[in-house]
Amino acid sequence: MKKWLNVSIIMTMVVLVLSACGGNKTEETASGSGGGSNKLVVYTPNSEAMINALIPAFEKQTGITVELVSAGSGELIKRIQSEKSNPYADVMFGGAYALFNDNADLFEEYVSPNDKDLLEGHTNTTGIMTSYVSDGSVLLVNTNLAGDIQINGYADLLNPELKGKIAMADPANSSSAFAQLTNMLKAMGGDYTSEAGWDYVAKLLENLDGKIAGGSSKAHKSVADGEYVVALTYEDPAVSYVRDGAPVKVVYPEEGTVFLDAVAGVVKGSPNQDNAKKFIDFLISQEGQDALGQETTNRPLRTDAAIGDFMTPIEQIKVIDEDVAYVAENKAAIVERYTELFTDIAE
Repeated sequence: MKKWLNVSIIMTMVVLVLSACGGNKTEETASGSGGGSNKLVVYTPNSEAMINALIPAFEKQTGITVELVSAGSGELIKRIQSEKSNPYADVMFGGAYALFNDNADLFEEYVSPNDKDLLEGHTNTTGIMTSYVSDGSVLLVNTNLAGDIQINGYADLLNPELKGKIAMADPANSSSAFAQLTNMLKAMGGDYTSEAGWDYVAKLLENLDGKIAGGSSKAHKSVADGEYVVALTYEDPAVSYVRDGAPVKVVYPEEGTVFLDAVAGVVKGSPNQDNAKKFIDFLISQEGQDALGQETTNRPLRTDAAIGDFMTPIEQIKVIDEDVAYVAENKAAIVERYTELFTDIAE
């Protein structure tokens, strides 16, 4: 993947004068229009497995050369903000609804013709973001350590036999742990302010016995390594352990699992708009979605996408919906209440 340079130029009314660092504005403008350009700059927080499943296939199909810039989603959004007057990225590939929604001014409106083939509830209703995979909050159980302990859902985590044996990251610092928090509030209380939901969270925190994992990866890894019996985690890494033969199983809470989408969007004013739209189209094309379903442990969103044997069919999972807009708007208040509750129990 070859990097290309934006060069400074000085325009006169008649001619283009090359600057000291060199370049040709006429050629660059043609590239920027998307007409004839074979370049695409993609900012992404995604895993190497997902990148390897999609990028080479996209390049082969289109002849477009992709330059990847990898970092955390928050860092990449800040970079796009700083480059707003002169965008470098063409596509933001990855991130949550709330992140895109809070930065809607950074993205072009584009709805792919393939959007109609996505599952109900996952289509592009905002105009600026396209869902391509969905990840659910799950429980990862070490089958060697669990023994006869039944773990089928959230209620089972209150079993005294599991005290101090449950791995969970801090919802204030981990997006997957925060997703677990809102999932259990919805599943156990019906909404995000119900006392029944928060009473459950309080009891769970007591059963954690003051132990909070250092991060989301630490939580699921500690179960796979035999340090804890069960982790509150998310589907992607949990399924990867099963696929790779670890002594674990994935449990979708019987009270209900929330699936949250990862989204992508075209950066507003980006140099290669046409190519960016082709990339969005490819993400939710048959080829792209089949690759995600069979070569990664991510859940594709096309109605006709193929999934690997290591993935549980969605029809076998009790799915509950999250009020994504409400959670995004009230995240700070939810985290604050959780923190106060944890502090009170820890004292």
